[in-house]
Order: sequence, then C-alpha cells, then structure tokens
Amino acid sequence: MNTTSAPPRPDTTGSDYARLSRRVAAAGLLDRRPGYYAARIGVLLAVAIAAGVAFWSLGDSWAQLWVAALLAVVWAQMGLVAHDIAHRQVFRSARTSAIAGMLAGNLGIGMSYGWWSDKHTRHHTNPNHSELDPDVAPDLLVWSTDQARSARGPARLVGRWQAFLFFPLLTLEGMNLHVASVRALFRPNLRHRWVEAALLLVNFAAYVTALLIVLSPVRALVFAAVHQGLLGLYLGCTFAPNHKGMPEPTEEHRRDFLRRQVLTSRNVRGGRVLDAALGGLNHQIEHHLFPNMPAPNLRRARPIVRAYCAEAGVAYYETGLIRSYAQALRHLHEAGAPLRRGSK
Repeated sequence: MNTTSAPPRPDTTGSDYARLSRRVAAAGLLDRRPGYYAARIGVLLAVAIAAGVAFWSLGDSWAQLWVAALLAVVWAQMGLVAHDIAHRQVFRSARTSAIAGMLAGNLGIGMSYGWWSDKHTRHHTNPNHSELDPDVAPDLLVWSTDQARSARGPARLVGRWQAFLFFPLLTLEGMNLHVASVRALFRPNLRHRWVEAALLLVNFAAYVTALLIVLSPVRALVFAAVHQGLLGLYLGCTFAPNHKGMPEPTEEHRRDFLRRQVLTSRNVRGGRVLDAALGGLNHQIEHHLFPNMPAPNLRRARPIVRAYCAEAGVAYYETGLIRSYAQALRHLHEAGAPLRRGSK
C-alpha cells in the first residue's frame, strides 16, 4: 500500500492573500509597464507646455481662467503619477522613485513627496482605522460619531453640516497640500528635507513670478483661486469615493491582510475614461491589495480578485461614481449627528 501523500498544489497552500497573489502574479499583472508610464508622462508634459504657451500668449485676460482650469487637471494628474511612483509602480529602485517623486511632487505641483508618501503609507497599512489612518483623523471633518462627540474648535461647527460643506471645502485642499508640505519641512525626520525645501521654493517662486509678470494683481489672485480650488476639488473627488462610509476594520480583520484591505475599500464601476480620470484608483480594492501593481493592470486584476473573494466568502463591494459620493456624504451626515443634537 502506497502511503506517500502527494504534495499540496501551490494554489491551495498559504494564506488567502498568498493564494490570490499567486494567481495575480501568474497573470503577469505585477509586471511593470514602462511604455504606459512613458506615454502618460509624455502627454502630461506636452499638455503642460501647451498650457504654458497659452498662458504667455493670452496675456492679461480673463480668458486665462480656462488655462487655470486646464492646469488644475494637469497638476492633479501629476499628483496621481507621483502616487504611482511612491508605490514603486513606475521604477523598481527606491532612489530613482524618490528622485522622480520629488520632481513630480515638489517641483511639479508644490507638494512634499516625502510627507505625502509617509502619510499615504500609513493609510495603506490601516485603512479606515479611526486612530491609525491619517485620512480619517478628525480635523475640520469628523468621520465617526465618537470623533464628533470629542470634537473641539472649528470641527464642532463644521461637523454639524459637513455633508453639505464637503465639496465646497475640497476647493481648499490644494492650498492645504501646500501648507502641510511647508510644515513638514520643519520635521527633522523628513528625509531629503533640504532638497525638498529647495524644489518647493522653486515651484512657489516660479508660480508667483509667472502670475505677477503676466497678470494684473486682481487677475493673478483669481487665477490662483480657480487653479488651486479646482485642483483640490479634483484630487478630493478622486480619493473620496474609495473608503469614506466603508466599515472600520475589526480587530480580527486587522490581522488578516486580505479582509482588512477588501472590506474597508469600495470600487467604482466605469470604463477606461473613468480609469484615466481617477488614475485607476476607482479599482481601489485591487490597488490596496497590490499597491505596486501598475495602474493599467488594475482593471485586468478586477475579475480575478472578485472571483477569488467570492470563493473565500469575502464581501467585494463596488458601485457607480455618483452613488459612491452619495454614500460618502450620507456617512458624513450620520457621523455629525451628535453635534447637531448638541446644538439644539
């Protein structure tokens, strides 16, 4: 009698996440896409140069507000490229990624790459955790009824009607990124902070100088307000649908990487136009499971991940873009309820 047991099949060994990872890797979806990123960055640079030429050609005209809107889109897309660089989707080397990230972030759009990368890494480690995820830390907005009950200062006032104020407040997010970036320069633990400071200074100086040379003071202020306001709105609308209103991870799920990432994330259905507009982050579940997966591969990974979650009994949630915003706003309104009751 043969008592030798056959070795287990590779697809049946390891954790749930390990088995899914093998399927995704076997499909080649973790391979880098240098041609895609070369084309994407090339298009962005071409549009940025065209916007610069239009800016100088139009002179002191209110038509410049169209240029401000176009540059808001370009800067937001550059921010999404910096996001992909930070996740090592573009370059394998940490040093090359850091250089490219500072060029795109600090020099390109005036955002500290080191500060944002650290903040975003903490978000990925503990998504939607009210104490550990910086993206749901109480500030002007509160993300849970517990945060509402302990809110102080402006958060007590804003939090009452934050669902109605959410989109208007997003117009301040562009300026908030700049302010937070400058504040980060005073942290001694920020790596390359002198390089980051120099690149931020070049960005700010070039921006202000260009506005004051070409535009009157009033038009310069309006241009900056439109540009920075639309930049913040674009970036906020890109990241808002992904986790807001999704459950906070339980202690059990925090020990299970697959469930911690899937159950706290929301996918947004849409075609390739939406993929381009949101930088692929509408496939948020796949992105959180495989942060180093190139953005164009996320759509291809979706059916694999969705089928595997069905096999493993893990809820996989996706919805449309408008409904995702509605769910996020509903969650904000419910989170602020204790403040409204306290105001009566």
